[in-house]
Amino acid sequence: MAEKAVDDWFMQDVLPLEPMLTRFLQRNWRNAAEIGDLRQETYARVYEAARRERPLQVKPFLFQTARNLMIDRLRRQNVVSLESMADFDWLNISDDQPSSEATVAARQELRVLQAALDALPARCRQIVVLRKVEGLSQKEVATHMGIAVDTVENQVAKGMRLLAQAMSGRRGAVATEARRFNALRKSRDVQ
Repeated sequence: MAEKAVDDWFMQDVLPLEPMLTRFLQRNWRNAAEIGDLRQETYARVYEAARRERPLQVKPFLFQTARNLMIDRLRRQNVVSLESMADFDWLNISDDQPSSEATVAARQELRVLQAALDALPARCRQIVVLRKVEGLSQKEVATHMGIAVDTVENQVAKGMRLLAQAMSGRRGAVATEARRFNALRKSRDVQ
């Protein structure tokens, strides 16, 4: 990248992040006197990297560079306290992209939720979808389905309880509760 282009990029995209970078360094580095040096060295590393190839996502790249710099400094110190290194365990710089583990977990959770939703009695499922997915008010759901608002409230409460049970790992309880609910409803319809 041309020197002028790197300078422009740095001024426009990196320097506005300075307050956030400074707070990040202050939170994660114990020696306040070294914060300015860490910030300058982070800028130097980011600038040099951008001369070779401009990073696609500036903020995650900047903070990851600062994190790596702090780790490098800790490694160079003769005595590294376990407390200093432990601080980095929780530190996870997000690049706005979910990890593959998070994606897999979200897909599994969605499958469990879909299965739980499918296990709900048809009317209950329809009411829950209209209310919670489509975002209709209770009155709108009641009007749409030709039922009382109280019925919508009860069905939503029942459906959400069953879904919560499924999401907490009690998938068998959903089927049992749905069967019990269907039997109860059928007995009321007979009367």
